[in-house]
Amino acid sequence: MTRSLKATVLLSLFASLFFASCFSKSPRIESIDPRIGSLGEVLTIRGQHFGKERGENYVTIGGIIPTASAYIQWQDDLIALRTPDFGDSGLVYVHVNGKRSNASLFTNRSVMPQRITDTQTGSGPALSSLSPVSGRIGSLVTLQGSSFGAARDKSKVLFSWSSENSLTALGDTSQSLKTVEVSDTELGYEYWSDREIRIRVPDGAISGAVQVVTDQGTSMPLFFDVVDKPGSKVFKDKKSYAISYGVDVRVQKAAVPNTLYLWIPIPTVSAQQRISQQLARSIEPFVKNYLGSSLFQIKDLQTGTNNTITVSYVVDVYAVETSVRAQAVVRNTNAPIHSLYTQSSALIPSDNQEIQKKANAVVGKEQNPYIQAQRIYEWLTAQGGIRQEPVQTSLVEAMNKQVLDAYTASLLFCAMARSLNIPAIPDAGVLVNKSRETRKHYWAEFWVDGLGWIPVDPAMGASAVPESFVFRSDAATYYFGNVDSQRISFSRGIINLSSMDPKGKTVRRDREYALQNIWEESTGTLESYSSLWSDVLVTGVY
Repeated sequence: MTRSLKATVLLSLFASLFFASCFSKSPRIESIDPRIGSLGEVLTIRGQHFGKERGENYVTIGGIIPTASAYIQWQDDLIALRTPDFGDSGLVYVHVNGKRSNASLFTNRSVMPQRITDTQTGSGPALSSLSPVSGRIGSLVTLQGSSFGAARDKSKVLFSWSSENSLTALGDTSQSLKTVEVSDTELGYEYWSDREIRIRVPDGAISGAVQVVTDQGTSMPLFFDVVDKPGSKVFKDKKSYAISYGVDVRVQKAAVPNTLYLWIPIPTVSAQQRISQQLARSIEPFVKNYLGSSLFQIKDLQTGTNNTITVSYVVDVYAVETSVRAQAVVRNTNAPIHSLYTQSSALIPSDNQEIQKKANAVVGKEQNPYIQAQRIYEWLTAQGGIRQEPVQTSLVEAMNKQVLDAYTASLLFCAMARSLNIPAIPDAGVLVNKSRETRKHYWAEFWVDGLGWIPVDPAMGASAVPESFVFRSDAATYYFGNVDSQRISFSRGIINLSSMDPKGKTVRRDREYALQNIWEESTGTLESYSSLWSDVLVTGVY
């Protein structure tokens, strides 16, 4: 064989291997059996693209790589192996040709909580049974027990939750970043009595412990299996932000009696974002938390005086990345979340005929809600009409002229999705760049039954933000179904607050870092004042 022929053969072989590697599909886990088992027991993993033989491929459980002797069977759609000694609970991954699959949780049976008996002592809540013991995200579950309290008040139900780098230990009763609360945003609490609670499985929940928390304590956990997900969701890349913000009030003319009410937004709490610490506040609120805002009351203000209210928190934010099997998505129009988040409103006019016509034209004959949402996002980001500068037009006019900003793009996504009977909500908050500067920002989420909220950010997808806030080169594709942790959310959906006094004068602040209808309300003889609301200041990033 000539030298040139040898070179050609080697080059062809290298090219074939290169292209095979580049275009090979990522492995995907569809199920593991059992989900709860004993160490050394045979674990069966079913899915796709595992490869016909193990070779250099491998499985990890809780970060542990089993020995070669642990593998019993390896096929393209099935792997069987004996579980190694890895601890309490662990995420299972399949690694093939340098690519990692989605995760599935395996739990050590030895740490499963025991059923509560009548001999349990103490006055705290006692959880005795769940019905059913497995279900989808958004499904209804009945909790039976005692000492839950006659009304919910500040009590809550927690499900297990996990980030990519943390595991949920069922026997651990600490709530720090290992749980997700049943959500009011998802109409999660249907009924509460002293012996029975009916709730809906929250977005972000994984198979693991369920607990009831009241002011009398935390119940022993029971296991709930989250099943039948049409995809996967990963929380990763945690950022912790120390933030401070508030309002300064200057009184020009006032006489006693008078009252000024100030609704100051609180960072949202969700599967993606937690308040890990309240650092300070200059005065105590009149109401600590109502619909995601703190109500501050200042009475009998005097002419010529200044009043300042500041609050500060540490907020933990995770990036969210999803992988959805579109063919497995089924629309459940009977779910309460559908009737609530497909309604038309002043900010989200989904019943507008022009919006409905445009939405139907964009999706064509497609009936799958996930693909419909994707086509709306692609239409918004592909037009080149989303820009950094504020657009001061109506939503319909912005749509028709294809001239949008982050605010109108998020609302239009929700309006078009709702017109197609896809539950959707807008998010408001701030972006944070590497210099700790903040910028008001708006994005959206839509609901997939069985999986939960899927994030979309049309403005980031169109790179319609200042250069210092652009974090990814793959923005156009990434920001459908995924969202980064370089942001802090202050509202999910539209917050409709009630006036404190029918005769009060209310002030709304549009295009702010929270989408709420009332920010200020004055009553009595407070004739003239000015308010300066500060930007959200990031004082530390961890």
